Amino acid sequence: MSRIINPDSVGKERTRLTKSIVLCIRELAKQKQVTPEARDQAAFIALALQSISEGIDASVAAWEKRDYWVKADKFRMEWMWSGQYAAKLKEAVLADDWAAIAGMLPVIAQKFKKVEVSDNHRLGKPWSSAYKLLAMHQKL
Repeated sequence: MSRIINPDSVGKERTRLTKSIVLCIRELAKQKQVTPEARDQAAFIALALQSISEGIDASVAAWEKRDYWVKADKFRMEWMWSGQYAAKLKEAVLADDWAAIAGMLPVIAQKFKKVEVSDNHRLGKPWSSAYKLLAMHQKL
């Protein structure tokens, strides 16, 4: 019997989310004023960072099974910021604090400076309706 391979692993999801965040930051930087699309983009970045943060433990589980504790801890420390910035960004988006959002975006962009998104990407606009989703998550 052959082994089962999950094509939708946490690592692939994290890669897709990081590319989407980079694309979103690029599009958000082009905005001249606060529009509904800008709100959706900022909300998407917050939700994507939260999703990345939630997937960290699943990513390091295999390493911990093999007693690669140093590698697992290094990975956790490398991505620890994502949960912190997700919470701050959520708060700022829901409070409509665009000064705080504008301050956080360059820091987030710096974290993803090695991520490349081609002009021919197939990501679409992953941020559509993200503000509604963020507002619903806040109520829960």
